[in-house]
Amino acid sequence: MPTDGSTAGEPSPDEAVSAAADAAEDVVFSRLDRGDIDDLDVTVTFEDGVLDVDVYVNAPESRQDEDRVADDAAMAARAAVDELFE
Repeated sequence: MPTDGSTAGEPSPDEAVSAAADAAEDVVFSRLDRGDIDDLDVTVTFEDGVLDVDVYVNAPESRQDEDRVADDAAMAARAAVDELFE
């Protein structure tokens, strides 16, 4: 039996967190130029089967809606973890 919090055939909590963070960052960087981003914070936890994702983006020079980008990034993070468990 795995010792990393996963069960046979399921991803570990670390794998879930990594997949979620990567997906969130991919969305942010696909929509915003890195030079326009003053601050980016992606916080992901996965404990007891519960995923918590918080994305904060501060890109005042961008034409994009920062809140929308952050929300879409968080949704992509959740979808990435859902895919791991399929």
